[in-house]
Amino acid sequence: MRDFDMGNREFLPLRDSVFQTLRDEILRGELKPGQRLMEIPLADRLGVSRTPVREAVRKLEQEGLVQMIPRRGAVVANITEEDLCDVLEVRKVLECLAMELVCRRRTEEDLTALKQALDDFRREIRSGEQSRIAVCDVVFHELIYEMTGNQRLIQILNSMRGPMYRYRMEYLKEEEKRTMLAEEHLDMVSAIENRDIRAAKKIITQHISNQQASLLESLKNRD
Repeated sequence: MRDFDMGNREFLPLRDSVFQTLRDEILRGELKPGQRLMEIPLADRLGVSRTPVREAVRKLEQEGLVQMIPRRGAVVANITEEDLCDVLEVRKVLECLAMELVCRRRTEEDLTALKQALDDFRREIRSGEQSRIAVCDVVFHELIYEMTGNQRLIQILNSMRGPMYRYRMEYLKEEEKRTMLAEEHLDMVSAIENRDIRAAKKIITQHISNQQASLLESLKNRD
């Protein structure tokens, strides 16, 4: 979750600082889908040489946030129906596993932390600040990942953070969806508290399916 806050990056290697800055601008929508990432203007704006910009763009391409197009070079990747379905299909399976492990392994301290994350999420919904709501949503889900105690699972889920955050930002544009998310989070906490694996899996599956259906509809409306 902390990766999405700009923060103070003076102690990061230059290439990592440039990567995080460009990544954040893409995830927040400041760099738009289809927008060209030209090395010289970016280097001038960020006050660096072209080399760290080039390295950052390559890394962003590996994350699926940038794509290379013949005769155009690097551009911010569009959200496509295929990519959306691929990512959310994988996320659904992995988060079902995470829910099962959490129901089996959670401690009272874990439950207290999760309830606090839920309260924070609700508070940000009332504030209406989309980026902060998205960060709190990330915090809530990543806390569940951590509660599994399975480092491999956590690593795989974290590798998908970039595209998942973009989808969150799209989904959270509508106030109605924010309220629905809060209700679904509450249901998740209840299932985890009761160690109800079946309910927890059902809730997370529906949670992700709702987002997938809404985002697919949004993509169709753009065409």
